Amino acid sequence: MGGKFITFEGCDGSGKSTQVSLVKKTFKELKIPYLLTREPGGTRISEEIRNVILDESYKEMVWRTEALLYAASRAQLVGQIIEPALAEGINVICDRYVDSTLAYQGYGRGLGLEELININNFATNSLKPDLTILLDIDPEETLNRRSNRKADRLEKEQLDFHYKIREGFLELAKNEPQRIKIVAAHKSIEEVHKEILNLILPIVKAK
Repeated sequence: MGGKFITFEGCDGSGKSTQVSLVKKTFKELKIPYLLTREPGGTRISEEIRNVILDESYKEMVWRTEALLYAASRAQLVGQIIEPALAEGINVICDRYVDSTLAYQGYGRGLGLEELININNFATNSLKPDLTILLDIDPEETLNRRSNRKADRLEKEQLDFHYKIREGFLELAKNEPQRIKIVAAHKSIEEVHKEILNLILPIVKAK
């Protein structure tokens, strides 16, 4: 039996990192086999690509380049880390995946969704998550959460850009309700964590 592939999505400042950490802790306590990774990144090559993508000094980066760099980073992560782990029966938790590209570069940047889907199907060998947790929150509310950290190139975009991203995520969830589950991220950390576990635990199995 293969492992389950679980991804976390949401606007910047939605609390993904916190919730991923809590799920990791729960998996450890329950002795559920898991591998935790992130996007862009997760491998030596992918982390180098991440540095280029998020470097605020690259203001001249065109949007097609941005989308292709994400896909390249993703291809390496899937081929080197995710597919082998799943084949060994290990559950993979990934902080962001293809849905982020569709929301950020598709809805946010206005690039063609069909082209982005085709590029990412090639990059990922058409690997789709078994479950995607979408942490939904008003982008204006996330400004306060992000005020105490240095913003990267995408986080520095105008608020309108982040509203487009949120709309994109919600549209994706509407189109794939069986896979993408919306969790209201404005609630307390504990409430959000409990709701997430209710979604994740039924599909994974402890050794």
